[in-house]
Amino acid sequence: MEEGRVVMSDYTQDGSVDLKGKPVLKSKRGGWKACSFLVVYEIFERMAYYGISSNLILYLTKKLHQGTITSSNNVTNWAGTIWLTPIIGAYVADAHLGRYWTFVVASIIYLLGMFLLTLSVSLPSLKPPQCLEADVTKCKKASTLHLAVFYGALYTLAVGTGGTKPNISTIGADQFDDFDPKEKSHKLSFFNWWFFSIFIGTLFANTVLVYIQDNVGWTLGYALPTLGLAISIIIFLVGTPFYRHKFPTGSPFTKMAQVIVAALRKWKVPVPTDSKELYELELEEYAKKGKFRIDPTPTLRFLSKASVNTGSSSKWMLCPVTQVEETKQMLRMIPILVVTLVPSTMVAQISTLFVKQGATLDRSIGSFNIPPASLGAFVTLSMLICVVLYDSFFVKIMQRLTKNPRGVTLIQRMGIGLIFHIVIMIIASFTERYRLSVAKEHGVVENGGLVPLSIFILLPQYILMGTADAFVEIAKVEFFYDQAPESMKSLGTSYSMTTLGIGNFLSTFLLSTVSHITMKHGHQGWILNNLNASHLDYYYALLAILNFLNFIFFMFVTKFYVYKAEVSDSIEVLEQELKEKTAIVSNQVIPRD
Repeated sequence: MEEGRVVMSDYTQDGSVDLKGKPVLKSKRGGWKACSFLVVYEIFERMAYYGISSNLILYLTKKLHQGTITSSNNVTNWAGTIWLTPIIGAYVADAHLGRYWTFVVASIIYLLGMFLLTLSVSLPSLKPPQCLEADVTKCKKASTLHLAVFYGALYTLAVGTGGTKPNISTIGADQFDDFDPKEKSHKLSFFNWWFFSIFIGTLFANTVLVYIQDNVGWTLGYALPTLGLAISIIIFLVGTPFYRHKFPTGSPFTKMAQVIVAALRKWKVPVPTDSKELYELELEEYAKKGKFRIDPTPTLRFLSKASVNTGSSSKWMLCPVTQVEETKQMLRMIPILVVTLVPSTMVAQISTLFVKQGATLDRSIGSFNIPPASLGAFVTLSMLICVVLYDSFFVKIMQRLTKNPRGVTLIQRMGIGLIFHIVIMIIASFTERYRLSVAKEHGVVENGGLVPLSIFILLPQYILMGTADAFVEIAKVEFFYDQAPESMKSLGTSYSMTTLGIGNFLSTFLLSTVSHITMKHGHQGWILNNLNASHLDYYYALLAILNFLNFIFFMFVTKFYVYKAEVSDSIEVLEQELKEKTAIVSNQVIPRD
């Protein structure tokens, strides 16, 4: 350090800048100081989101008078949209506005949707009159105006989350310099803290907010999440002076399309055996942009044709090796994405059929009635406990056996979770069979009355769902972020959300299809508005079989997956890259601002 001057190593080396586009000092921006605002934001935002989603099926049933299949499908269709819109948000962030401004604009839309939703549940003119019929399908239906306002608010909210979900966690990860081994190691614990913040917000929503909605009123029950979201946005904005930012690097979809088109246009051109003959930019070009250069790999060899120089300099005819390898990385993850669709479908049951089951059981503890949706808190608690046990004991034990810094690979962690999902649906099927037998014994099948069983008989399926999530969901988020190339991290993050979106739509498809098929030829059907006369046990058994088949597919797919260097394994790689870059930028100094 010289007086009035700062050596290059005091600045971030990954291309991070402030909002004005100037390089940033590591000591002034980023790190855990910046991430603290983001973690607190996530607590309030998750409280807002799960304050709506956890109990939505009961609002649709009790207030909008929708039947089991209609209400369940409306929840999963909305949730599916919630989790798919991040693809658009990732595109806008990477290609146009950058992560920060995409997030800010989307947050305003998100807050508007929450405000409209609170109005729709509060004003009597925006919902049908109260009805006390046991069969809600006999009550007065919601009018077109009622549905337009309610669903308009819900889907406005969905558009907003499309811009916040893929960018907020990526903004957090951006606060650590990948070219600094010490900061890179700190990023390893970032996702654990991130999920811990999600746990806290979700737990509050599944207990306090759900209770308020069921026992005090929907107006206050929705107003509090809206207020929570407003607070979370303010917290995020307060932290602005401490954030590091990345320039938009262009649309990842365009980059991937260029590689695929270039390879197809040169499909007859052979790939040279010497990879040095392939077109690539100089290392200095990537160093100036704070990017990594990627060496060619033998997988998906056909795409390497895009880097064969045939004399044309068009981006749609010639692509650098790094761009080709980035495309390969994104395409290699698609089979893993497909494998995680079925467990995402299982997650959708927590806020739909599991809640409807709970509503048929005895929920009283003395004079206190447990809201059916509040059992979702046990998913959160189970997940939290399992994450702590996983990091404290399981990883350490497995490190000795496997010599892997993670204990097991991310794919192996997913596989363990998939096995849990098979067990969950088997247990859920037998539990439901027992519930139906008790309903028959007490003569409440036809009238759909309360089954004299404690709601806590459902606890095993909730607790095990949290255990499965500790393996599948966390591994999934880390995997898609870790395996995505640096310039496509937002798109990689959106992969994990895409699986939840498609999983919810798959849940809608399965529920509708099974209901339709089982009601053919005069049969009663497996899923009716009266769950006491239904056969959810058969449906859960079907889901168990689907999970088993998915696990077999998982075993097949993962045999062919080629890992990019994992975060925890890449410290040595980064140190070597840092040495190479030091040779380029050695002795450079920059005047202090």
